[in-house]
Amino acid sequence: MSRLVFVLTTPRLPADLLSRQAWQLLAEVPVFAAAGAPVVAAVRAAGIDVVELDPDSPRTAETLLNAGRDLAWLAGPGGDQALARRVTEQLAGPGPDTPDVEIELLPGSWDPPGARLLDAVAVMDRLRSPGGCPWDAEQTHETLAPYLIEEAYETLDAIEAGDDAELRIELGDLLLQVLFHARLAQEQDPGWSIDDVAGGLVDKLVRRHPHVFDEGGADLQGHPSGALRGVTNADDVNHNWEQIKAAERGGKSAYSGVPLGQPALRLAAALQRKATRDGADAAGLPAPQQDADLAAVVDDDSAARMLWAVVARCRELGIDPETALRALSRQVRADLMAAEASPAAGQPGGADLRR
Repeated sequence: MSRLVFVLTTPRLPADLLSRQAWQLLAEVPVFAAAGAPVVAAVRAAGIDVVELDPDSPRTAETLLNAGRDLAWLAGPGGDQALARRVTEQLAGPGPDTPDVEIELLPGSWDPPGARLLDAVAVMDRLRSPGGCPWDAEQTHETLAPYLIEEAYETLDAIEAGDDAELRIELGDLLLQVLFHARLAQEQDPGWSIDDVAGGLVDKLVRRHPHVFDEGGADLQGHPSGALRGVTNADDVNHNWEQIKAAERGGKSAYSGVPLGQPALRLAAALQRKATRDGADAAGLPAPQQDADLAAVVDDDSAARMLWAVVARCRELGIDPETALRALSRQVRADLMAAEASPAAGQPGGADLRR
């Protein structure tokens, strides 16, 4: 019995990155492949002869099955399924003329985790290139901005609904926005690409996790960001993260990174959280007067009802609660930044933020 081995490869890796087992097989048996397959040039460059045949021709299956010896077929990017089907049909036929051949599948290379992201980048490139989609060709960072916000909220909806299948879809839509903006930037001069985006993210994650990525253990006390805590829990990680971020800002305000475009409630919560973490709460952040409704807040439901009542009262007074809270948050942010830059910064009560 002879063998016909289909060597399967992924188009998402360089063609010469084959497994040791695949290279060994190709060096020992005659090798066949579809004409023009990317892997053919790589195998020939290694000094191995490759005979090119048409995988869609019925004769190719007959040639391979009747060779009377072990052979290897270098499958193309699509797996050459038509050829595999003809081979299977001929081997399934009863009778004395049925070839005595054993079919094997050998993964010569396979997709690493994240390999399909390369496909997403290629599709985005096709859409923006000449002959692609007219709508995609007209877009700019500014025209895409509303879609970025919309997709982020749809992703949030899927999370809040606990819909895992929908979350996968929405994350794909959100990823599209990242790919789109990166592709637009790539067309600028000078520009940057999705690789720069990914590279910057990798550098940031490694830099902000010295307890994970520093070889031989992190020298936290000698870290460029200053004395960091030894990490035993999530609070230590958060502390070190903020210390490293402060060093990266190079003197810029800690509050400059709080985006003003987010919804007013999230903006207020972000400012309060950051001020409290930085010790600025002692200076006195704006707070509503204590009353029976506020004192009754003990859980999510009572907090939601209180907020609902506040919105209703604002409507009665003709006040837009989003605009009012956003204006106050902007003022608080300005006060926090001023207090941060003053000589009294960092001292309890160093600035009066009750405005």
